[in-house]
Amino acid sequence: MVFPGSQPRKAEAFSCVWKTDSPPLPPSSPKGRETSGSVLILLPSTPRRLAPGLPRRSRETPSASMLSASPRRRPLHRPTAPLGPGGTALPRNRLSGSQEEEFEHDIPEDLGPLQFVKLRKHHSLVDNAWFCDHITVQGPVAFQEATFPCYSWVQADSVLCLPEGTARLAGDDALDVFQKHREKELKERRQIYCWATQKEGLPLTIAAGCEDDLPANMRFHEEKRLDFEWTLKAGALEMVLKHVYTLLSSWNRFEDFDHIFWGQKNTLAEKVRQRWQDDELFGYQFLNGTNPMLLRRCTSLPSRLVLPSGMEELRTQLEKELQNSSLFEADFILLDGIPANVIRGEKQYLAAPLVMLKMDTSGKLLPMVIQIQPPSPSSPTPPLFLPSDPPLAWLLAKCWARNSDFQLHQLQYHLLNTHLLAEVIAVATMRCLPGLHPVFKLLIPHIRYTMEINTRGRTQLLSDGGIFDKAVSTGGGGHVHLLRRALAQLTYCSLCPPNNLADRGLLGTPGALYACDALRLWEITARYVEGIIHLFYHGDDVVRGDPELQAWCREITEVGLCQAQNRGFPISFQSQNQLCHFLTMCVFTCTAQHGAINQGQLDWYAWVPNAPCTMRMPPPTTKEDVTMATVMGSLPDVRQACLQMVVTWHLARRQPDMVPLGHHKEKYFSDPKAKSILNQFQTDLENLEREITARNEQLDLPYEYLKPSLIENSITI
Repeated sequence: MVFPGSQPRKAEAFSCVWKTDSPPLPPSSPKGRETSGSVLILLPSTPRRLAPGLPRRSRETPSASMLSASPRRRPLHRPTAPLGPGGTALPRNRLSGSQEEEFEHDIPEDLGPLQFVKLRKHHSLVDNAWFCDHITVQGPVAFQEATFPCYSWVQADSVLCLPEGTARLAGDDALDVFQKHREKELKERRQIYCWATQKEGLPLTIAAGCEDDLPANMRFHEEKRLDFEWTLKAGALEMVLKHVYTLLSSWNRFEDFDHIFWGQKNTLAEKVRQRWQDDELFGYQFLNGTNPMLLRRCTSLPSRLVLPSGMEELRTQLEKELQNSSLFEADFILLDGIPANVIRGEKQYLAAPLVMLKMDTSGKLLPMVIQIQPPSPSSPTPPLFLPSDPPLAWLLAKCWARNSDFQLHQLQYHLLNTHLLAEVIAVATMRCLPGLHPVFKLLIPHIRYTMEINTRGRTQLLSDGGIFDKAVSTGGGGHVHLLRRALAQLTYCSLCPPNNLADRGLLGTPGALYACDALRLWEITARYVEGIIHLFYHGDDVVRGDPELQAWCREITEVGLCQAQNRGFPISFQSQNQLCHFLTMCVFTCTAQHGAINQGQLDWYAWVPNAPCTMRMPPPTTKEDVTMATVMGSLPDVRQACLQMVVTWHLARRQPDMVPLGHHKEKYFSDPKAKSILNQFQTDLENLEREITARNEQLDLPYEYLKPSLIENSITI
């Protein structure tokens, strides 16, 4: 078959219907009828340019051949041209998109059940590349159809060999050709998808110094690339147009932050701007803000909470709440000792606060005491800040807690626990699971664009001189130390909401909207995963006997996560239940969990004082000396605040090519049962959407980050 035209185009489905005793239809002939002997060829609906990073080549003409065995079939695909002898396409006149042409062609021999389709490209004069979605082969008998998933760029002189799309485990087929294809595919993939160590003690990543080094099929398509690059520039331009850089060098009052505030009235961001100093909103964020992962219910008073003499009343209050199971803590001890950044020659500061909170009878979570720094043998006992303290001292203590939450949120819970984990899953999947494997087909829609967004993050946000170095108190190398500590504490159970929420004592907690929605989504995702897995694994022995699956498991735990088996990650799967639980974690992490952690950034971080990216003065050691100048001198300066605003807006906005959870268009599974399971998954998500919408209508602060329609199907930003 031929892909005509000088511009690369996306081939969605190429359709041919076979019959005998008829020559190819000439270009000027009228369209033939779709009978058992005609060839129907549909043009691509829209042209697609070469993906960024793909090599620039001369114009190439792809062709296809079908490997088969006995009765007749009619291949279905969607570039334009008649087929020549043996199934090879002949060049035809150039046609524009969204047109249809029909051709007739003789097939001199029977085409039996098709096992493979090959796509091959030839050089021509003009640069050309194609992204082929799939090829469908329709037989002369009604409803007799086979699908060949592709979803790959066709370029250069490469030959793509596409097996029929029915998912198969290794050894399922008597035909040796399938096993050889699996082995060849994985051998080639392991040469393309290589591991790299970016920093010792951190998860391994894809070996790519920049996005141009990535495999072509992992790259952003051009629409995505242009949007990503231009919106970042547009955000920076907005700051310039506001003359923020030239009008101000530092803030004098909170109202000055209005210069860069982009939140619109009647949105959550506007409510945060108005109420950020309220204790109720401060406590609410630990349950339902952009980082709901740190809070836990107390079972005893923390050992680091040293109460000096004169605070007996506070101890009594804490012990009362503890007995009522209404005492909570947010401990940022992971930040203790992390070196702080130096920005433009000025030292920045970090702290490791402890926040103690109580839940009142109405379900409000309110702070009781904040210890900004942990006790140290070489230092005086750190002061404890209380709601009854002078207002500016109490407000500054809360700012320190919010700054620490910003650091852990961005590095531990966002970067490590979603982005880097998803990249490990993605690379291991490409290296260990062939395209025919059911687990590959299950996971591949959920790793779309993840390798490129992570690579861009390493080159733009976390690189030397990147955004973290310019604006964040853990920049300048502190972020690497923090990530190492976080990985050492990362457990398998912490990634699974039923285990994580139980461990933190949050099951059934009033007002814990993240917890409620996360559990519902976990259950729905688990049913979907179980439905797919039970189609192909009919017993625990089948799971244990799958060498590709077991290799994938080891690759994630032992290689990508740097020997994580001592933290509960499996190195083998022994049962269907164990496999389903792990796959549910994978899908949930790449979709719902990232949505919960990423989507709230603009709401909660747009008003910079509510979540300062850095602190420019050391933590206060006394309460009486805190003034407005102390608070404003501690918060980010103009440049730092502008960078926080631009990046927050860029990363948290809805993506123009967003694919909602479970609604990917790719047809990796051809089995009707698998399609039915996906349809049920979509129905379950729609039902949950209606429940969340109805609940949110009754709330002053709607929680929408886990609405299925707002959750992206993979980590793409």
